[in-house]
Amino acid sequence: MNASPRRKELTRLAAQLFVQAGFDRTTVRMLAQEMGIKSGSLFHHFRDKQEILAAVIEEGTENALVIARKALARCDSSASARLHAMARAHLETLLTDRNAHVVALYEWRRLDPEARAHLSHLRDAYEALWEQVIDEALAEGLVHGDRFLVSRFVMGALNWTVRWYDPDGPRTPDELADELVAMITRSASVG
Repeated sequence: MNASPRRKELTRLAAQLFVQAGFDRTTVRMLAQEMGIKSGSLFHHFRDKQEILAAVIEEGTENALVIARKALARCDSSASARLHAMARAHLETLLTDRNAHVVALYEWRRLDPEARAHLSHLRDAYEALWEQVIDEALAEGLVHGDRFLVSRFVMGALNWTVRWYDPDGPRTPDELADELVAMITRSASVG
């Protein structure tokens, strides 16, 4: 996809509008108005509204992958450190790219089959990082249970923070990630 700075800016504005109004209720006219351009000019950058949605999700998922891979590269190789690094990276994604992440979570089903097929590899790559880290935690006995359920539980808990977490509140993202990991690893030591 075209990665021009203007297109990236338009994608960021579209993500904000999709979060506020929802993909279905967001019109091309609303997008153009938010972007400060004429409706027809929007199609200079995007083929249609569906391509805008795909661009939002693609950019957000690519950013999540970059953040997660960097976090894993910086930490030591213990399963505990890697689990903490992934939790912190996920929260960082939510804080630095909240709108794109929310759109990816709640509007994925609105993608047409072609866009979904194109973007599935990114989503799958991100989930594979989590599954690898969860496998390592399971192998070391840090967590117990079925990998699929554990990874869905952890990612679900982290994803839900977009609804309630206040970055200006009493907990930093690192503290929040640490507490989540402590909860799931404590339950393993109790079980």
